[in-house]
Amino acid sequence: MIQIKDITKKFDGSVALDNVTLSIRKGSIYGLVGTNGSGKTTLLKHVTGVWKQDSGQILLEDEPIFDNEKAKSRIGYIPDDLFFFGSYTLADSARYYKGLYPFWNGARYAEMVKLFGLPEKQKIARFSKGMQKQAMFILVMSAMPEYLVLDEPIDGLDPIVRKHVWKYVVDDVAAREMTVLVSSHNLREMEGICDTIGILDHGKVIIERDLDELKSDIHKVQIAITDPAMRDYSELNVLHRETRGTVDLLIIRQPREEVETILNAKNPVLFDLLPLSLEEIFIYELGGEHDVESLLF
Repeated sequence: MIQIKDITKKFDGSVALDNVTLSIRKGSIYGLVGTNGSGKTTLLKHVTGVWKQDSGQILLEDEPIFDNEKAKSRIGYIPDDLFFFGSYTLADSARYYKGLYPFWNGARYAEMVKLFGLPEKQKIARFSKGMQKQAMFILVMSAMPEYLVLDEPIDGLDPIVRKHVWKYVVDDVAAREMTVLVSSHNLREMEGICDTIGILDHGKVIIERDLDELKSDIHKVQIAITDPAMRDYSELNVLHRETRGTVDLLIIRQPREEVETILNAKNPVLFDLLPLSLEEIFIYELGGEHDVESLLF
């Protein structure tokens, strides 16, 4: 389990992280989402012990991560800004990782090199950006980390490679309870693999909930009611309303059963109720009401 407790970080007087508190359960896949500049990468660099917070705590199973070699040896980290030694080939890098990580799996490394089709003897510096990302994924997953931290892991990868990447991640979570913290702009793929979602905005956590729970309590509704007196929705927690003629389009945060009971009692001639996608929830929660309207209509 990773616990992030009230951490704050400032750069030149500017607040990058503001009292951030999150909890990443063992054996889960935690999705961290937010706009550019929201603090996602800054938070991941603290979780992996690259940077030290100004205040607060980051604990891996009750032990501080920063300046803790034993804790760091249990964490695999794939940053968005990749780094490799300039003269190293993939084979050289594998030998280096083998010396760092106690549970290095040579058989997995060989399997993954074959699957991804990367040249072992070519300098990684000559790889394309997508090939470099694949190389880093091979090295980190072959280290068999207990905790995996990913910053935009599929950016620049083709659909087939993305499928291989997520399969390895999901299989390791299922087989050995690896814990994953992943930041990505690809909300559709995050929606397909994550158990929990945390949304950051301007260095603050605005939502942290199980994905199923988050989606089950927020809905988009299209409803048409002929009696104007019945178009009063004060009994509902309406987050957004748009009216077009006799049709009302609503975003409601409330249990589905309550919404259905209240709205069916109004004898609608049209009533559609659907959960919002993660992308729609993300846009709405960050204040993009006009963007939500484009998704609804």
